[in-house]
Amino acid sequence: MKYGYGRVSTDDQTTNLQEDALKAAGCDYIFYEQGVSGAKRNRPELDRLLATLKPGDTIVVWRLDRLGRSLSHLIEMMEHFKKQKIHMESICEKIDTSNAIGELIFNIFGAFAQFERETLRERVKAGVQASIKRGTKWNASKRIPDGKPMSRATRYRRRKEK
Repeated sequence: MKYGYGRVSTDDQTTNLQEDALKAAGCDYIFYEQGVSGAKRNRPELDRLLATLKPGDTIVVWRLDRLGRSLSHLIEMMEHFKKQKIHMESICEKIDTSNAIGELIFNIFGAFAQFERETLRERVKAGVQASIKRGTKWNASKRIPDGKPMSRATRYRRRKEK
């Protein structure tokens, strides 16, 4: 059986593009995550999908980064798939792990997915630091100028003071 997995990171995004591609790929059933980061290892719909898979099944994703952003997590899932005789396909990267070349490509693209996430994290951090240096109150309701999280009590007290 062919199962699709779609995920978007925020609630204001839609899975329409992924849904169309997964249906065109011939998925019998599609699992969706809405507003869930790919960095999280435990995702309700992914966990349901993994519990559903049987030997010979195929999991299809629109892009590899929809399945996971961490190379270690992707490799861990790939090892699980291999032991269970489950295949994985990625539509955009044209990965099919039912052969040796597909497994190699999977590992290469997994490394790129992790690199992309780390690069994004560095850019966001640099942007926040630059705005703080300019005196901008970045996300002032949740953070103090040095970037450390505030307690709920402090946030509540500051709101009442306004």
